[in-house]
Amino acid sequence: MIAHINIGSNTGDRLGAISRAVARVLSLSDIKTGRFSPPVSSHPHGFTSPNDFINVGVEIATSLSPDELLKTLQLIERQISVAPHRDKKGNYIDRVIDIDIIFIDDLVIDTPQLQVPHPRMMTRDFVLRPLNHLSPGWIHPVYNISASQMLKKLKTII
Repeated sequence: MIAHINIGSNTGDRLGAISRAVARVLSLSDIKTGRFSPPVSSHPHGFTSPNDFINVGVEIATSLSPDELLKTLQLIERQISVAPHRDKKGNYIDRVIDIDIIFIDDLVIDTPQLQVPHPRMMTRDFVLRPLNHLSPGWIHPVYNISASQMLKKLKTII
């Protein structure tokens, strides 16, 4: 399976945390090399903070099941930082590392633990720019629109 992962950080040694996460994610690939996008910078989405995010897209070929991949990525997050991603009220907060599965092939998964494709990907420039760099022709299996088209559509809105 081909999986596209988005890795972000907005506090601490952002590039260091992302580099460690990228190395660990690439080690999950069944092929010798995965692909990753250049870093993109963005303001926090969904909360206010003076700390901008850096995000990188990573594409791997993996034989892990979607659930195994999710659990492994969550473990990588905890190995890099045990700090929570949300406050006690459930609101987003600054984070050392955040790893999200954006898509896995053309699978559609909607469980309490995992939603693929990522349900908010189409509204997030910091997801679409790396995705467009790596897989501009990937077609969203529900909306039947390419990554490139999603990014163009978002740019006309913002």
